[in-house]
Amino acid sequence: MKAPVDYILHLADNALVLGQRNAEWCGHGPILEEDLALANNSLDLIGQARMLYQHAADIINADGALAQRFAHLTGARQDGRITEDTLAYFRDTAEFRNHTLMELPHHGALVGYAVAERDYATTIARNFLVSALMVLVWDALQASKDTQLAAIAAKSLKEVRYHLQHAGDWLVRFGDGTEESHQRAQAAVDHLLPYCEAFWHPSQAEQAAAREGTGVDVLAQRDTWNALVNQALAEATLTRSDQPHQGYVAQGHVGVHSEHLGFLLAEMQSLARAHPQGVW
Repeated sequence: MKAPVDYILHLADNALVLGQRNAEWCGHGPILEEDLALANNSLDLIGQARMLYQHAADIINADGALAQRFAHLTGARQDGRITEDTLAYFRDTAEFRNHTLMELPHHGALVGYAVAERDYATTIARNFLVSALMVLVWDALQASKDTQLAAIAAKSLKEVRYHLQHAGDWLVRFGDGTEESHQRAQAAVDHLLPYCEAFWHPSQAEQAAAREGTGVDVLAQRDTWNALVNQALAEATLTRSDQPHQGYVAQGHVGVHSEHLGFLLAEMQSLARAHPQGVW
């Protein structure tokens, strides 16, 4: 039994886009150790995306109707087959199904003497909020009726547990550190938490996967996620003000993205699109 392709792409796009964002710290980390930590985090996420994209590609290539739906991507290959690369590099913005949270830039409440637009508190807060969700999702997906997806989940769970520990440790250091680090961590949490509301508005593909047992009922993870987040914020002396949530719910997971994803994909996809038949 295979999970819906759109569900697999949702998981893959989340990993790829967040991995691309974290890779932007390569060579720009606040200290060398963190430069390497974020590079490794990015490699983990892109590795997860590769496995998921190839799984999706195998399903598409074996199904005539799906192959027709994705036929516009096959011009990138002489053999006309869908691969992990065509799914990552030749889909347009509206075809991506990642949460809006993943595509946001690293902007935060920067101090007047900041020399770059990247704010490490924003990066850490996002990685923590996402990892707290994905620890639960990957853990549950180990029981997926899609055995390939279950195997990917088992490998990914080991990686995301480290991501959660790393981000959680730094969130506490920032929140319970200096006055400035506390203010910037609080600003990052205040900025990002509303985007997490999209986690609890599953797409049709997510709902279908949950019904058939190949995916996760993400709503069943909400209380546990809240408990993880609240515990870490309390330890970091940070507060949350997103409950009850009111207002617009981000919809990147159903293809309605912020303006930021287009710029991210333009940079990420430029080489592959410039040389679609290139091999290296």
